[in-house]
Amino acid sequence: MRQWLNNEKSALTWRTGGLPLLLVTLLATGGCASTQVAQDANPDDPWEGFNRKVFAFNDVVDRYTLKPAARGYRTITPEPVQTGVGNFFSNLGELRTAINSMLQGKPGNAGLATSRFLINSTVGIGGLLDYATLMEINADEEDFGQTLAVWGWQDSRYLVLPLLGPSTLRDTTGLPADMTTYPLYYVDDDAVRISLTALNLIDTRAGLLDQEALISGDRYRFVRDAYLQSRQFKVSDGELGDDPFAADVFDFDDSDFDDSDFSDDDFAD
Repeated sequence: MRQWLNNEKSALTWRTGGLPLLLVTLLATGGCASTQVAQDANPDDPWEGFNRKVFAFNDVVDRYTLKPAARGYRTITPEPVQTGVGNFFSNLGELRTAINSMLQGKPGNAGLATSRFLINSTVGIGGLLDYATLMEINADEEDFGQTLAVWGWQDSRYLVLPLLGPSTLRDTTGLPADMTTYPLYYVDDDAVRISLTALNLIDTRAGLLDQEALISGDRYRFVRDAYLQSRQFKVSDGELGDDPFAADVFDFDDSDFDDSDFSDDDFAD
């Protein structure tokens, strides 16, 4: 699962897409969704029965619409063009990152995101080329769901939304703000806005085609756990907490090294 998360981070720009899609990871799982309710209940997923039904519905939609479109897109579109398309939509998401970084009290990250947007929008020809990364100017992606977590809404129930994919109550609450802080929201021409949104979705889905082989076991549980772990990783800015085995000082006393209970016979050949 750790490898899948790492691959997902590089392939998926769901927050930067400004789509009416909270996350396309669910749609990217392909195959038949398991409808068997897990025996071990997850406290973060009290609505698992409902969520599994929505998961199965989304899977059918993906299997007959999005996945075939993504395969066709990958077949006919040269890889450099796919990279440019992904860079373009990712660049638009830097504005959202900058705004949420300020709301979270992270002016440094806001400055980096703003710098990335300005550099890639100019030197990078409208964001098609990611010169900021080549210049080692990187920013942590931020969204309003993460902002709500920083403001105190740490724990939230898992929720699978129809067509929108994995989410939580907290992230769903932040969805309207995420949509309105993405530039495509303000495109007046409906045809252009819908076309760009569809292109973003298909390009993102195409980037996930190779990741499906990494999903194993109960597909629903795998996607759920991967999503929750990924969100926690982003909320904590990659901090995994203290490792008790990495501490320099261990609390031992003499009794821990008492060998009086052992005799020489215990170590005889």
